[in-house]
Amino acid sequence: MIKHKSQILCMWFLVCDLVLTTVAWLGSHYLRFDSGLFEVDKTPPTFDMCWKNIPLILLCGIVAYHFTGQYTIHRFRRLREEFVSVFLGTVLMGLLVVAATFGLHNPYESRGAILLFIGLSMILMLLGRRISWMGVHRLRRQGYNQTQTLIVGTGRVARKTARSLRQTTWLGFKNVGYIEDQPSHWASDLDILGGVADLPRLVEKYKVSHVFICLPMGRYDEARRVFDVLSQTLVDVRLVADVPALAGVTFTTTYFDGMPMIGLRESPHYGLNIVVKRAMDIVLSLLAILVLSPVMAMIAALIKFTSPGPIFYSQERCGLNGQSFKMLKFRSMRVDAEQKTGAVWAAKNDDRKTKLGAFLRKTSLDELPQFFNVLLGHMSIVGPRPERPIFIGKFVKTIPNYHARHAVKAGITGWAQVNGWRGNTSLRKRIQYDLYYITHWTPWLDIRILWLTVWHGFVNRNAY
Repeated sequence: MIKHKSQILCMWFLVCDLVLTTVAWLGSHYLRFDSGLFEVDKTPPTFDMCWKNIPLILLCGIVAYHFTGQYTIHRFRRLREEFVSVFLGTVLMGLLVVAATFGLHNPYESRGAILLFIGLSMILMLLGRRISWMGVHRLRRQGYNQTQTLIVGTGRVARKTARSLRQTTWLGFKNVGYIEDQPSHWASDLDILGGVADLPRLVEKYKVSHVFICLPMGRYDEARRVFDVLSQTLVDVRLVADVPALAGVTFTTTYFDGMPMIGLRESPHYGLNIVVKRAMDIVLSLLAILVLSPVMAMIAALIKFTSPGPIFYSQERCGLNGQSFKMLKFRSMRVDAEQKTGAVWAAKNDDRKTKLGAFLRKTSLDELPQFFNVLLGHMSIVGPRPERPIFIGKFVKTIPNYHARHAVKAGITGWAQVNGWRGNTSLRKRIQYDLYYITHWTPWLDIRILWLTVWHGFVNRNAY
């Protein structure tokens, strides 16, 4: 039954893709040659010629969409994965169209029209998929296109899985009950339908298509028996790992010599991610230095004329992998600020600050030289704020998982800062927000943080 529902969705997507690809092809021809938006140097291809190429275009589209997984339907597929698939499929289709039209000496050889076609296809396909999935999700919330599930186990993981299935109604899962060989009085409120040996009968009776094995870690040896019993059926089987919910932990699964390994903590900046992150840092830091150079020159002159001492102040901080570096700031305190006090955090009415320094710290303008740290690779524009090694030695003893924030480069601004957690605020809250940033990092989150930094302004009541 579930396979039939997936086939219906695949057919729907296929029909939509064919229609939208045709619309994009005809639309690109109109925009390029008939709309008056672009100059036409020679006799343009006719609409008849455009229509004759549609079978070739659709063939290229179907091949590209198939190879990029657009017709692989499963309920756990995320929207981002869908959009990436559409993007790659559209680009591949464009390349196939170029190869077909130019390689086969097709008379329809307009580079401009083909570029417009690729752009229109991408927009229409993304909109089409988004609208289609919104419709599917709405139907599932109303009880249509649902699939029956069974949960093996009655412990904490089983209850959490059942709760998640109830809350994510758009996925279309409906749990019909629990399977447990060792029921206890703690599970008296659950609908236990039978034991593991009853699974084939229950799968057939309730038309179950998914079984979730939610056993505690101490009973993982029973998972093999569950799998063997279910080998008599055609259901999808998923093992829900009994891993404690640790702060700052992202679970990833990789395979080593056929063995699945669950990653509990790793930097999100690897492979293409690190290239994207570094490219953003270089471009934005260069742009910031160029745009803000008059402001930085003015601040440097004011520091020189209003207090004795150097313009810049460098301080040892810890960044990526706990490695120390010299972080640059405009000097905002007296030269002998820590001779008597030692390493201490700045306070609200700190008499060590100069008059200009108090203004610079309140507006965060003292941080501007850190764009040079970013350019040199010591820091990133967005990331957890770096701390001094002397403080870190104390924090790791009292704050669990503190070192996880060193899995990425330190930043000028961060998720904690744009949410108000800076200065003399809860250190645990700051760490919590830093770890959220690390486990949920995407380029879009960086862009959001940059936007919030500009939107909220540089003045903060907790900055001093």
